[in-house]
Amino acid sequence: PPERKRFYQNVSISQGEGGFEINLDHRKLKTPQAKLFAVPSEALAIAVATEWDSQKDTIKAYTMHLTTLCNTALDNPTQRNKMQLIRAAVKFLETDTVCYRVEEPAALAELQKNEWDPVVAWAEKRYNVAIGSSTSILGPNIPASTKETFVSHLASYNMWALQGIEYVITQLKSLILSMGLIDRHITVEKAVLLSRLEEEYQIQRWGSVEWAHDYDLCELCARTAAGTLFVHLCSESSTVKHKLLQD
Repeated sequence: PPERKRFYQNVSISQGEGGFEINLDHRKLKTPQAKLFAVPSEALAIAVATEWDSQKDTIKAYTMHLTTLCNTALDNPTQRNKMQLIRAAVKFLETDTVCYRVEEPAALAELQKNEWDPVVAWAEKRYNVAIGSSTSILGPNIPASTKETFVSHLASYNMWALQGIEYVITQLKSLILSMGLIDRHITVEKAVLLSRLEEEYQIQRWGSVEWAHDYDLCELCARTAAGTLFVHLCSESSTVKHKLLQD
């Protein structure tokens, strides 16, 4: 969408019946569907307010990932329920980036084994499931019990957090990397690097287009970090939220 001129001076938050609201001067922020923008966590409201306060002369909506995620959670434009969100997330397991391996070139195959195997092994132990990997174009045969375990695990999250989880999975093209990131097993930078392993390998061999590669990498890191922060702020205990506010 085209950038709009910044039309407000001050950004603040207030608590209403529906949650924590964002105020632009004396106007209450609304969603694209004109619903009141109210979020369940004060820490999340502070983060969103910071996005709006960080805008300069014009409002660059494409830089406001947390605001976008909140809008999605509030408006639910696809009209999906909780189980539909969970099934969509688990379906990524069938085409998970870290499960598809190459046989040639040998150097890339070795790199995938060294970098991806430990993450897969962590997920198998953490969730007590079988995942595996495959060099077949059809990918590994993921057991139904593995999928159901992830369905049960994701069901422990609320609707807001699930929107964030699906967003992270979409960025990384991997349920396994996303869960490793959300469970704080790996960092955002590590998750992004692992999701782009083949691309990074090719760049090391053949070089990159000046500035374009760095821009894409920074954008992916920003979106992945925002999605992960969104999940944590929507699902953490009030004690942790209070600590975040103090920090």
